[in-house]
Parts: sequence; structure tokens; C-alpha cells
Amino acid sequence: MDFILATNNMKKLAEMQRILSPLGINVVTAKMLGKELEEVVEDGDTFEANARLKAYAACKQMNMPAIADDSGLCVDYLDGAPGIYSARFSGGHGNDEANNDLLLEKLEGVPMEQRGAEYVCAICCVFPDGREISVRGICRGFIGFERDGNEGFGYDPLFLVDGRAFGRYTAEEKDRISHRGNALRLLVNELEKIL
Repeated sequence: MDFILATNNMKKLAEMQRILSPLGINVVTAKMLGKELEEVVEDGDTFEANARLKAYAACKQMNMPAIADDSGLCVDYLDGAPGIYSARFSGGHGNDEANNDLLLEKLEGVPMEQRGAEYVCAICCVFPDGREISVRGICRGFIGFERDGNEGFGYDPLFLVDGRAFGRYTAEEKDRISHRGNALRLLVNELEKIL
């Protein structure tokens, strides 16, 4: 069964395919089908609201089951920022280098014990018949003092779990503990009930 993924982020696509393919779900993007999804204004005030906006828009446009996620980094010392603004923390959308620079700048001089953070991922799955599944996955960690590793994307080079940056985790290691991996496993549990 094909599900449309409301993103053009190929790393997210690969992550979702690894976890959902055992269910017989083939995750595709609009580009893979020779189409382009209409731009969605992500004006929700939660990760769940933004994921829902994207999933409903993709499902309506493509007339097929759609999966969308909204994820980000919530830093304790920054009262949960950058949160839903994680991808555009530094102003532009998706500039990982600038976002990481700004995060390091805002945490300058803050000791490790006050650098707690969590990655959050909300996933919404919508079917053309109106059924909806919404799940949330979380991964707790700390923000490091410098970038480490070249794996992953976003804040991965700064996000430490068990003293090791996500930038050094293999994709399979990260899937086992990440916010998106946790959310996808919850999604799989819900999909197994209805597929």
C-alpha cells in the first residue's frame, strides 16, 4: 500500500521507509510520483497541529493515505525554544549550520547539567475516508558544547544521548531511540489495528 509523505526531505523518507516497510507500506513523495505538493502554511501552535495541516493537505491533493510529521528541538534552558520554530530558528528555513550556530550562541557559558533538551516528533496519518492517527515521540538528551559527527541532519551534531552526539549514530542506531523512531513505532502499533 502506498502512502504519500508530505515532505521532500529524503532523509526523513528513508527513516520512515525503514520502519514502515515491514507493514507492507511503501512511503513515497509527490516528486517520486511526478507531482508537487502545494505549499502548506504551518501556522499551528503545536507540533501536532502542524503535522495535521500537512497530512490533510497531502491526502486531499493526492487522494491517498498521507503521513506528515512536524518535529523539533525543545531546550529546557530556553524554555522549550526553538520548539516548533526549530527549522527556522536562525531566520531562514532549514539552514542547519546557522541554526546550530545560534543554539550554541544562546547556550554559551551554560553548564552541561542545565543543557537538557528533548527532540519531539508528532506524526499525523490521514486516510481519504477521514480516519486519522496522531502520535508523538520524544527523545531526551543534552546539547553539547560543539558539533560532533556528520550523520543525520538538523541539530543532530549537537544533540547528545548517553554522551554521544546523534551526529555519530548510524541510521539504525538512531532509529532505535530517536523521537521519530519512537513516534513511528507508535504509528505502526496504531496502523496494525486498522490495516
